[in-house]
Amino acid sequence: MAKSCIILNFDASFKINFFSGFMNKTIEYIINNKNRFLEELTSLLRIPSVSADSAYKADVAKAADFLADHLKEIGLDKVTVFPTKGHPIVYAEKIIDSSSPTVLVYGHYDVQPADPIELWDSPAFEPVIKKTEIHPEGAIFARGACDDKGQMFMHVKAVEAMLRTGELKCNVKLMIEGEEEVGSVNLEHFITEQKELLKADIILVSDTGMLANDTPSITTGLRGLSYVEVEVTGPNRDLHSGLYGGCVANPINSLAKMIASLHDENNHITIPGFYDKVIELSAEERAMMAQAPFDEGKYKKSIGITAVQGEKGYTTPERGAIRPTLDVNGIWGGYTGEGAKTVIASKAYAKISMRLVPDQHPDEITQLFKNHFESIAEAGTTVEVRPHHGGFPVVTPIDSIAYQAASKAYEQTFGKIPVPVRSGGSIPIIALFESVLGLKTIMMGFGLDSDAIHSPNEHYGLFNYYKGIETIPYFYQYFKELNK
Repeated sequence: MAKSCIILNFDASFKINFFSGFMNKTIEYIINNKNRFLEELTSLLRIPSVSADSAYKADVAKAADFLADHLKEIGLDKVTVFPTKGHPIVYAEKIIDSSSPTVLVYGHYDVQPADPIELWDSPAFEPVIKKTEIHPEGAIFARGACDDKGQMFMHVKAVEAMLRTGELKCNVKLMIEGEEEVGSVNLEHFITEQKELLKADIILVSDTGMLANDTPSITTGLRGLSYVEVEVTGPNRDLHSGLYGGCVANPINSLAKMIASLHDENNHITIPGFYDKVIELSAEERAMMAQAPFDEGKYKKSIGITAVQGEKGYTTPERGAIRPTLDVNGIWGGYTGEGAKTVIASKAYAKISMRLVPDQHPDEITQLFKNHFESIAEAGTTVEVRPHHGGFPVVTPIDSIAYQAASKAYEQTFGKIPVPVRSGGSIPIIALFESVLGLKTIMMGFGLDSDAIHSPNEHYGLFNYYKGIETIPYFYQYFKELNK
């Protein structure tokens, strides 16, 4: 294997490492088709595949059909759109040799709602490319650009490049779902029913991120999730605040006080039993985490805040990765229209998410929350807690063949050994894959924290999109070699 490296810089938006004698045809194919790859991603991003809103059901199905047609076009076999009780799952495969290892690629084509629409600088489903301070080569702005259409589509394009050049080194299966943003509610039934179809040696996912464009990293841990909705009810109807104010419990006031009580003065969560199963990292492990570059000043500037906040005794990176959290994601009740309406609302609502760490069990945490929240209801009110969805935390080993293959792939294209990091986000199905399919997952993310996923003006750097397409084939190459 040749070690020489030539940097090809054929325009301002795309630089690629060309390693003589190693995946040359695949890399050349990527270079020659990069503009088409971007146009195809743009077409996918135009489809408003919002899984959480039934008004977009036809668009979610349209996105599934778009992918199925595309997978057939690039030469994959057994392309199938599997219906579920919710949104469909797209499957395709290419088996080149039964003796070769098999990679199962997972991604999702559904996206978060674009709301609040008025905060977007350009329409959420009309992709545009703009330069930014972090992405001087340009970034594509659209809902789903990074999470997860852009990152999922990197795998499709990488597989296409390897297929068209005859350099696909492993068998590949792709499973792309349309319900990740609503908890993958039908995926467990599908993978349980299709265990034979989904047999593989490793699962490959790009739905995470990396530290920076000059500091590649591999996600080795994810937090779990418990998501609930709460409803506080007071009087049997909305009341005149002059006639009844000060005489009856106001559900909105009560809810605000209840939520405020869920953290103490040290931002420690006050739910009894919440921390009982939390695994504390050793001083050595925390010291290793601290080696990852982090600039708190840049962090604050990037999101427009003057100070960070969180659990006392932990750094900002630790709070966002190895500690459990509780956050209100939405709160409403009463009159919110224009002008004034002097009313005591009958009901108040909130949506609350709790991010979990090993060994917290999402169902146990949901029950602890329910018991506690109901116990602190004020006199004159009743409380209902409705669980939505959840997922287990995940930690993946860094001494496996698959991790080594991923590390070597990043090193090949970035010229640096990637840093193993834990992410604060949740992908509940990662734990599901291990429990049902018995497979570990490698998370090769290329997005950045600044890409505004789930927020207005979500975007994905062109550098990151192309670098992902370039890096993924090397994973296949190394995974095949190391499995020998």
